[in-house]
Amino acid sequence: MSNPRPLDEEAYDMSGARVALTLCVTKAREGSEADLVALERMFQQLGFESTIKRDPTAQQFQEELEKFQQAIDARKDFVSCAFVVLMAHGLEGQLEGEDKQMVELENLFEVLNNKNCPALRAKPKVYIVQACRGEQEDPGETVGGGNIEMITKDSPQTIPTYTDTLHIYSTVEGYLSYRHDQEGSCFIQTLVDVFTERKGPILELLSEVTRRMAEAEVVHEGEARKMNPEVQSTLRKQLYLQ
Repeated sequence: MSNPRPLDEEAYDMSGARVALTLCVTKAREGSEADLVALERMFQQLGFESTIKRDPTAQQFQEELEKFQQAIDARKDFVSCAFVVLMAHGLEGQLEGEDKQMVELENLFEVLNNKNCPALRAKPKVYIVQACRGEQEDPGETVGGGNIEMITKDSPQTIPTYTDTLHIYSTVEGYLSYRHDQEGSCFIQTLVDVFTERKGPILELLSEVTRRMAEAEVVHEGEARKMNPEVQSTLRKQLYLQ
């Protein structure tokens, strides 16, 4: 028997609009079109209004995200959740635009925070980053045998600037992220499979994505390599997409 849904105060209200923006450099990134097709299928199934921008320059990464934020804040209806997918070559903390210039991930993440995007204040913001974070490769390893109430009910309710955000990186800091020329990236394809096949809170689904990726092997330049995503969460509640 599946676990019952938590009470409303324990789960985000997903009854409003769901919006998604995908910024993807496809040039010199074979297989990225397969990832875009998979993501579009996922967003359609999960009820998102989805926009794709191909081959943004470094400046356009920033500009498109700011346009997305302005459009969300200008809406008259209630927005429940926003997904941002960023796919490009990269280094730790940076993405490479189509023009070979670099954009800082931190600058992109700030656009939708609780200070800069009032419409998404206290709402879940999910960033999916499919990019290298360094040059290291992982050959894999063999496996052997108090609750404090901070404020009173009478205090004005405030929220930290950086809550309700989920960053999902395709790989851990310092490591390469692999992509198949035809089939797309192991990360995006696995994430789409899990998010469309399974129900449950998103962090539980991401554990399944990590498990599947940890079991898989990627062959890179004739050598077997391992890869796993990294998840950073400041979500305050359970986030259900199904």
